[in-house]
Amino acid sequence: MRIYGVTGWKNMGKTTLVERLVAHLTGDMGLRVSTVKHAHHMVDIDQPGRDSHRHREAGASEVVLSSARRIAFMHELRDAPEWPLQDILARMRPCDLVLVEGYKAEAHRKIEIFRPEAARSRTPLAASNPTIRAIAGDPGATGLPGFAPDAIAEIAAFILRDAEEPVR
Repeated sequence: MRIYGVTGWKNMGKTTLVERLVAHLTGDMGLRVSTVKHAHHMVDIDQPGRDSHRHREAGASEVVLSSARRIAFMHELRDAPEWPLQDILARMRPCDLVLVEGYKAEAHRKIEIFRPEAARSRTPLAASNPTIRAIAGDPGATGLPGFAPDAIAEIAAFILRDAEEPVR
């Protein structure tokens, strides 16, 4: 399974870029794409009072919410450590590409979205992260390939090419 990351500082437009890439890759190119989104804060996709929430609160370690339109797997970590990205990827169904939002420190290749107007004196992560292979936005002095953030077809083509290259 090919994986590629989208990373950057907070409020740079990571989710918008992922959303637009997924739409292009699935709609225009006909690929099967999955995503993993890392959240640094406490996030709960379940709602108090719902049956699935009641199951989790009662102590279930996993709850699967299934309908004719979607399936959601919820695994309670309780006091266990956060799962490594590789463990999450191992549980996913095969697809053409997994786009990973966040996970800056993981070893997979990434594109960084960097907009100086939103950066508040921060420098691109690429300056100290060798897994970042290109910049969407202003590449500055990184020496990496740069793309306009709205050049979705070009970014997608770069990602697909780069994901095929052997890691050196």
